Amino acid sequence: MAGSWGTALAAVLAGNGYDVQLWTRSAEHADQMNASHKNEKYLPGVALPASLHATTDMQEALRDVELALFVAPSSAMRAVAKQAAPYLAKETLVVHATKGFEAETLKRMTTVLSEELDRPADKIVVLSGPSHAEEVIRKQPTTVVVASADMKAAEQAQDAFMSTYFRVYTNPDVVGVEVAGAIKNIIALGAGLSDGLGFGDNAKAALLTRGLAEISRLGTAMGANPLTFAGLAGVGDLVVTCTSQHSRNWRAGSMLADGTPLDEVLERMGMVVEGVRTTRAANELAKQYDVQMPITAELYSVLFANNSPKSAVENLMGRLKTHEIEQLG
Repeated sequence: MAGSWGTALAAVLAGNGYDVQLWTRSAEHADQMNASHKNEKYLPGVALPASLHATTDMQEALRDVELALFVAPSSAMRAVAKQAAPYLAKETLVVHATKGFEAETLKRMTTVLSEELDRPADKIVVLSGPSHAEEVIRKQPTTVVVASADMKAAEQAQDAFMSTYFRVYTNPDVVGVEVAGAIKNIIALGAGLSDGLGFGDNAKAALLTRGLAEISRLGTAMGANPLTFAGLAGVGDLVVTCTSQHSRNWRAGSMLADGTPLDEVLERMGMVVEGVRTTRAANELAKQYDVQMPITAELYSVLFANNSPKSAVENLMGRLKTHEIEQLG
């Protein structure tokens, strides 16, 4: 889809010599991009490659393609995949770059795509890592990871996206990459809250560190490789999302800190803030897998139970004493 991240990745592929069809729901949006060769709605002022063409026709977008990249919000992924399924050839490589869970089922995006596209989940590739669209579209050096249980598929995606400014590593741990990409958005909301409340670097460093522990705890319970969380999809993405004002989740957290109601925050953002939906999903997953996720629980209380940000911080700081390393298991 032709949001900021989908457009940035489409530009990477177009820059690598591919003819790229970028699908959008809006005819007006498609016409604007094709006329100006810019995505003024999401990435204003940056020229797009000439070989990138926008369309509202899903059949046209998927005709004879080698690679289909899905970058829909988690809430829309199933509907978009269902719409794409009749036009997607079995031999087409499927890649997704969405960070979140399906709210109703708590399923990861590879599972959703597998169900709707009628293909094995181990043939689907996930792209993740520390990567702001605003920097990728300007060809600033970026490094990501592509994960698939089928390493041949991962290497195909690596070859397609790799460029002089966009470095791509492979990883077989799909669960770890997807869990890390989703949960870090929750921690970024917390980082925005912390900064918005005027707390310092000490607080944010602790939040990132203990946030990584929560990511690792849930991920390993779901079957992930713990080493994944020390890599690009884990600590790499966590750092960039929690420390940059490019981050939608950080900005949303910062606005929540001054008492702005959640509905108003989301309206003012104008783009999907995945961390909000993910907080609800992760809170349920923590119960399902019987793991402790105190940061997630307190953010849930702020977002959905009218708890104040300051009260949430007090609750975290007032928890019973415990051992650091044991909590990483």
